[in-house]
Amino acid sequence: MMYNRRKMMIMLIAMFMSISAFAQSVQDGIKMYNYEKFQSAERILSPLAASDPLANYYLGLCYLQDGDVAKASATFNKYPEDFANISGNVRVAYINKNAANGTQMAKDLATKSRKKEWQAEKYAADAITYTQGGDYQQAITWYKDVLTKNPDEVSTHIGLADALRKIPGGGGDAMSNYEAVTEKDAKNSLGFTRIGDLWYEAKNYDNALENYGKAKDADNTNPLPYKSLARAYASSGRYKLALENLQKYLQLSDNTQIDKINYLEALFLAQSYCDATKLAKEQINEVTDMKHKTELYGILGFSEAVCGDSMDAVKNIRIYLQRQDPSKILPNDYVNYGKLYMKLGMLDSAVFYYNKGIAGDTSQNKTDIYRSIAEAFKTKKDYCNSATWYDNLIKANPSTQPLDYAWRGIMYYYCTSYDKAMQSFNDFSAKYPDQPSIPYWQGRIQAAVDSEATSGAAVPYFMKWFDKVGPNYEKKNELKGAYEYLLYYFYNKKDKENMNIYKEKIKAIDPNDKALQTLDEIEKAANAPKKTSAPKGKK
Repeated sequence: MMYNRRKMMIMLIAMFMSISAFAQSVQDGIKMYNYEKFQSAERILSPLAASDPLANYYLGLCYLQDGDVAKASATFNKYPEDFANISGNVRVAYINKNAANGTQMAKDLATKSRKKEWQAEKYAADAITYTQGGDYQQAITWYKDVLTKNPDEVSTHIGLADALRKIPGGGGDAMSNYEAVTEKDAKNSLGFTRIGDLWYEAKNYDNALENYGKAKDADNTNPLPYKSLARAYASSGRYKLALENLQKYLQLSDNTQIDKINYLEALFLAQSYCDATKLAKEQINEVTDMKHKTELYGILGFSEAVCGDSMDAVKNIRIYLQRQDPSKILPNDYVNYGKLYMKLGMLDSAVFYYNKGIAGDTSQNKTDIYRSIAEAFKTKKDYCNSATWYDNLIKANPSTQPLDYAWRGIMYYYCTSYDKAMQSFNDFSAKYPDQPSIPYWQGRIQAAVDSEATSGAAVPYFMKWFDKVGPNYEKKNELKGAYEYLLYYFYNKKDKENMNIYKEKIKAIDPNDKALQTLDEIEKAANAPKKTSAPKGKK
């Protein structure tokens, strides 16, 4: 009898361990799905789906992510009474553009929810949130009702926040719900990732990076924060860090075709155009899905525009623009296409696409797009047009960075529009009075106007600049240029004392300076004894 009890106990323990392992495997599959490792999720969930409705539901979601809607529908239909799988078929209806049927199915499902059985309402809300065609506000209402029944349900907070992000002005409430998740669970990597995404969308890259870092620390097996870190680092100009995180993402992801496209996109964002061009050419014939193939044409074309055959770039970008959903074409895509035409010297086409980019930018702040155009003209050494676009930028956004003010004035200087250049630096001085470059450029402008160095108009500006930067200023050529103007000015004033001071300053930088040599020759000629003519009639 004792033996039988012991044997039964061992069997019960083994059964319990088996059930626990089974349940954990389903959770592992769900985790992989949430981390967008759909192939890994499918591999874990496939053997479990026959006996577990939840595993079956997430397996069907994996098929939807693969684009196999028919297979997903057949999978969901294996559990026709299960709330989760019913919601899977709601998603199928929306994906098949049958919004009316999908909405009715979602409402019917939501009515099955009870005080302690809130899952039906939550799944109905999920079906709307994670597809297109439904009423996001309805999903929000259902999520909020679920939270009155179960305030601590983490996935409901995330679903609610994801839905809020899809409606105008919902970002603040979305942030509150994501933060509610991370406050309850400091190891919720998905919550921190979503918070980082919100900050990224707001172009607050420092906060985005901070939260992606928290997501990474919360679960170092989650590939999403590494991809997001790469994107945020690229957007904030830290390209080496972007690529480091991208490599980590590839190690943790399923490295599917979509992952490879994401890798290419991140390479492009990280401005690694040559690598992006090479890999895009290798992949473009392997991809059959038209949506992803279109994206590849865009990555390839825009990468080639910087590193590759410019005419091939024109061809590939044209294919991208023709095939891509117009709502997904960014204004900056048109601007970059304009840059390519600028590079090819096709100015009419360049201006056409620049203006198309501006017209498509519905944001109030067009600083980035104006700057991009100004920089394109600057690269082409079309200084007058570059100055005009920097001027547009500053007029549209007077609070822009100091560098934009500086470039506006510099471009006007090289355009030889000295009055506009001087006014630009006067405006710069009024806005950012402590910038040391201002008196230097004011001095250069006045020196250009006073090309004979007779009026001394540049003197007070250069003197003010010397006070700011000191004699150990590292850009010696800038110092030398100012010293040369002062040398000629004091020469014209016949002020030998000051003239000798600037002679020595120039010699200390460049003993072979041409201005010194020219002046020495002038002085030697002036001081040379004059030849006297012999009196007439005498030999």
